[in-house]
Amino acid sequence: MSNAAMDDCYRTALATVTDDHLWTLHFIFGKNFERATRIVDQRGVKKISGEPSRRSIFQVMGESRRKEEYLCFPENFCSCYSFFYDVVNRTEQLCCKHQLAARLAASLGAYSEVKVSDEELAMLLSKL
Repeated sequence: MSNAAMDDCYRTALATVTDDHLWTLHFIFGKNFERATRIVDQRGVKKISGEPSRRSIFQVMGESRRKEEYLCFPENFCSCYSFFYDVVNRTEQLCCKHQLAARLAASLGAYSEVKVSDEELAMLLSKL
């Protein structure tokens, strides 16, 4: 994504995002930031909320050909390989691109919301 396109996308979604914010995020997260913005731009983030508890988890689309979906708690966990390899084991990254995409989407309101019963949410989480 070009810098101008990235700027336009986030200015449209949230007027207070500046070029300095975008450059700072890119400096901190590097290629993961670019990849996360692509995921958000492609509407690849869903927030799955249980009812009536309102507990939630994000489901984030991967970028591979298989288009896998990863379950993600933005601050703590992602079910992707990169989270375990780059974040947990090697500690080379602060978070994976899916966690970052979920955080960006939540901040910008750029996710689709799916409401399920608490039982359905529990079943989804049990697969982790």
